[in-house]
Amino acid sequence: MNRAFHSKLVAARITQSMSRVAKCIDHGPMQGFWGILKRERYYGKQFTDRETLVKMIENYIDYYNNRRLQRGLGILTPMEKHEIYLQAV
Repeated sequence: MNRAFHSKLVAARITQSMSRVAKCIDHGPMQGFWGILKRERYYGKQFTDRETLVKMIENYIDYYNNRRLQRGLGILTPMEKHEIYLQAV
């Protein structure tokens, strides 16, 4: 990583993506998640302050992981699918 770029991220208190090097496929699932979040909770809304926006994102992440059923996971939540995986390991 470029040290000057990294220094600017640190100064701005920005966390760089944690994808694996040369593995752009890692980025796709997160892009999908943010697209869903924006479609379901962001577009058409107005947020008057940063705290309200951050709280909405935190609440949505909890909802997405623990209550939002997903067909691709066999009509389970991500947490339910994770628990089943852990039992099998």
